[in-house]
Amino acid sequence: MNYAKMFTAEAVNELFKIWASGEFYAGIWATLYTTLLATFFALVIGLPLGVLLVAGREDGVLPLPKPVMAVLNALINILRSVPFLILMIMVMPLSRLLMGTSVGTKGTIVPLVVAAFPFMARLIESSLREVDAGMIEAAQSMGATPFQIIWKVMIPESIPSLAGQVTTALTTILGYGAMAGAIGGDGLGKIAISYGYNRYKPLIMLVAVVLLVVIVNIIQTVGSTIAVHSDKRLRK
Repeated sequence: MNYAKMFTAEAVNELFKIWASGEFYAGIWATLYTTLLATFFALVIGLPLGVLLVAGREDGVLPLPKPVMAVLNALINILRSVPFLILMIMVMPLSRLLMGTSVGTKGTIVPLVVAAFPFMARLIESSLREVDAGMIEAAQSMGATPFQIIWKVMIPESIPSLAGQVTTALTTILGYGAMAGAIGGDGLGKIAISYGYNRYKPLIMLVAVVLLVVIVNIIQTVGSTIAVHSDKRLRK
């Protein structure tokens, strides 16, 4: 990669040509689409798991058998420890089965969800552990059932922290999606690798990276704003 020729007339002209073709707009859309959709499904799967990791403890509101908790923790730890690119290759058959393809925008969704939901479960577990134990004990003393405690006390009280954790998950999934461009994924990661790195065009790669950084900062700003406005302690 020759960075000395990054801003030559030829490099700038090629950048404008690719920009005019709509590749960057399509890449931004594909990046946002896969990130938001994968985060949604990761949250759908990760939220119940995160709740079980807290409520199912021996001293939790809904204790589960120790073998069940051991298997659940082991499964999450194993999936979290597999590097994303390797995991994406491993779940390609599942992607073809569910989405009809293992490449492109659709093919990236399944590996992103598989990689993200264990991470999401741990983040949600961390948020729920921050809930004041006194509030849970008060709800128990008033006769609330375990499910009422979970849905009316634990989750509502952890919303500010959950907003921050979901924001963290979004930015992580965005990074995973960019890496997927190396093995057939779509979006800005594909542009950075296919048009930039593989063709020795560092300017194109730089622009794709800058766009990713801008998206991450927008997500972080929105997530932080939601977390602040949902925190009752800051509104008093």
